[in-house]
Amino acid sequence: MTIQQKLKEYQAEKKAVLATNFYNLETLLAIVKAAILSEAPVILQLTKSSIEYIGLKQAVVMARQAIADYGIEGWLHLDHGDSIDLVQACLDEGFDSVMIDASEKSFEENIKITQEVVNRAKNYNANVEAELGYVAKLGQEQSGGFTTVADASAFVRETGVDALAIAIGSAHGFYKSTPKLNIELLKEIHTSIETILVLHGSSGIPDEMVQEAIQNGITKVNLATEIKDTFMSCLKNTLKWSDEIDLRKVFPIATDAVMRLVCGKCELVNK
Repeated sequence: MTIQQKLKEYQAEKKAVLATNFYNLETLLAIVKAAILSEAPVILQLTKSSIEYIGLKQAVVMARQAIADYGIEGWLHLDHGDSIDLVQACLDEGFDSVMIDASEKSFEENIKITQEVVNRAKNYNANVEAELGYVAKLGQEQSGGFTTVADASAFVRETGVDALAIAIGSAHGFYKSTPKLNIELLKEIHTSIETILVLHGSSGIPDEMVQEAIQNGITKVNLATEIKDTFMSCLKNTLKWSDEIDLRKVFPIATDAVMRLVCGKCELVNK
């Protein structure tokens, strides 16, 4: 089943697919093991910085091999692609899905860039995600800039994009105070377009709020910050009491912690 088909299936069932970023072999293994235990599909995501860290070809081989070896239902997605060149490189390497993020540009420029990516992706039967509105990135303050119903309708009509990350009150990274999603706005956007809606910045959003968002139109839930934080926090705590020098004995402890985290998130989005 293609990622487009799975997302549409889950949209109809008012469930969501968990989209999880991985950063190394350990976090990748944690995610695929959690997918097995949860019997849930998963989207494996790579950002530009992770691709630069691992290497594009190496990252693709790692992800594809993990999907094959563990027999999970999974797909590979470029998260927050910041240029057409990066998107093209990922398409050429066989990514199932790509995100072009031109949300910080003007509305017209965002449409133009997204149109180009959609046209290129057709040759690969790849899913295309874009972002519309202001979803604060790391180090930025979330200060309005919500996606409007009119803009979402026009954007989808002009671009033909498959999935749309919308700004309804979430932000990337951890929150300084408990976030509050604008569920009424989400309902209105979902009613106005049939496009798959994506929630970025799920780390730190209360479980009941995530579930409410899914019931009202969110079909893809991104998870990144909590994965990094869980791995590193566990590793730091382990090293406090251990003088072990064999990373093969230390890293699995942090890997298991991430696996438990992702298991919980899989259960959350599939209720």
